Amino acid sequence: MTMPHPDLVAVLAGLLAVLIAASAIGYALQRRLSPDGSNAVVENLNDRIRAWWIMVVLMGLALIGGKTGVTLLFAFCSFAALREFITLTNTRRADHWALAAGFFIMLPVQYYLIWIEWYGLYSIFIPVYAFLLMPIIAAARGDTEHFLVRIAEVQWALMICVFCTSHVPALLSLDIPGYQGRNVLLIAFLVIVVQMSDVLQYVWGKLLGRTKIAPRLSPSKTVEGFVGGALSATAVGAGLSWMTPFTPLQAAFLALVIVVMGFFGGLVMSAIKRDRGIKDWGHLIAGHGGFLDRLDSVVFSAPIFFHLVRYGWSTT
Repeated sequence: MTMPHPDLVAVLAGLLAVLIAASAIGYALQRRLSPDGSNAVVENLNDRIRAWWIMVVLMGLALIGGKTGVTLLFAFCSFAALREFITLTNTRRADHWALAAGFFIMLPVQYYLIWIEWYGLYSIFIPVYAFLLMPIIAAARGDTEHFLVRIAEVQWALMICVFCTSHVPALLSLDIPGYQGRNVLLIAFLVIVVQMSDVLQYVWGKLLGRTKIAPRLSPSKTVEGFVGGALSATAVGAGLSWMTPFTPLQAAFLALVIVVMGFFGGLVMSAIKRDRGIKDWGHLIAGHGGFLDRLDSVVFSAPIFFHLVRYGWSTT
């Protein structure tokens, strides 16, 4: 087994230290403010911290496992997210074969192409071939009721849950001079910046939030929370430049792009949830909702981050 890079060990040790500190704070708050479990805010905080332990452990194991581990983890995340998304779409019996193709052919093929690093095909496989094939399969069943809506919803589900998410492990295929063998740290950089942005926007919003950005979509998002969270997460990204091929200024720019795209990703996914009359995509992750509630920021930022790095730093 290949030993993990010392920088990756340092990152995982840092995350472990943060989780231990968060757990200690959560325990102290529970003893002081919610000894009988009646304080919803404290209980939700501790649920989130416990879920973070599981997510960080799984992500850490995947990163240590390298290309195979990361590809398998995000393939599973795509499968779970696609399942959550499809449960909210207007599918009919005539769509079953098209859906089966999406779950059991297109999703595995997309991740196999990522694994063998065939950029020329995995970058167009879903938006070209899958998007043309799915309506053909559905049309062959002869059910035309709400056909355009049904197909558009399934195509959008594939785009969000599979195509966009698969750009996270695709970062391992980039060939960056002087950075060989460390690409897994790009994934750690992306995920840390995205998740820190979510947490910091929440904290700044609670402390200073007054002006709501889109109250009908997400009442908790405020201008003050977004600005404070974006600047803080950008500073975190600049501070993590040591684990990337970027200078601190470049890391700050890429972190800002990640934060902005993640914010708008969360807003778009909130619009879909409001349209379907739900609060969370699922209930699998205590305190966080479903897989898509954790992935909504990543799916919009990952493809943009991938292509910026590919065109700016990679030789592939």
